[in-house]
Amino acid sequence: MMAKTKWAIDPTHSGVDFSIKHMMISNVKGSFNKFDASIEADPADLTTAAINVTVDAASVDTRNDDRDNHLRSGDFFDAEKYPSMTFNATNIVKKGEDEYEVTGDLTIRDVTKTETLTVTFEGQGKDPWGNEKVAFSGAGTFNRSDYGLVWNAALETGGVLVGDKVKISFEIQAVKAE
Repeated sequence: MMAKTKWAIDPTHSGVDFSIKHMMISNVKGSFNKFDASIEADPADLTTAAINVTVDAASVDTRNDDRDNHLRSGDFFDAEKYPSMTFNATNIVKKGEDEYEVTGDLTIRDVTKTETLTVTFEGQGKDPWGNEKVAFSGAGTFNRSDYGLVWNAALETGGVLVGDKVKISFEIQAVKAE
């Protein structure tokens, strides 16, 4: 077994995205443009990895300024009071050749709950400049109401404006830290 290596997020080759039901009929998609992670891992045995992710709540981007400002407000993220959302892995279980279940503590607005993400190790290699890289993709689902994100509006036709289930997905490329 190799020793754990420190990896730094390559933000130009990484992304954190989400989608949520709107009016109970369509999905609104968005991204968080600023995020970082502390990763210590041996690519040969990812079950021992230490993973701590921080997402800048104010960096939410749904390609609509009014909606983004509402998401930053006290109705949702309250980004001024709670500038960061975090995920800290507590258990990693290998489910297949390159498939893992990563369970950890997700904190949004000072509320922490245990969530599980499905993660795929996409591979390891060297870029043309000799930098060692690793890549992961993953997804998960959580209920926003569990974190105090309960703002909503009733629809005349029944139902609500904003769904409770948030689907998150990510593509992460990391470079071996010096």
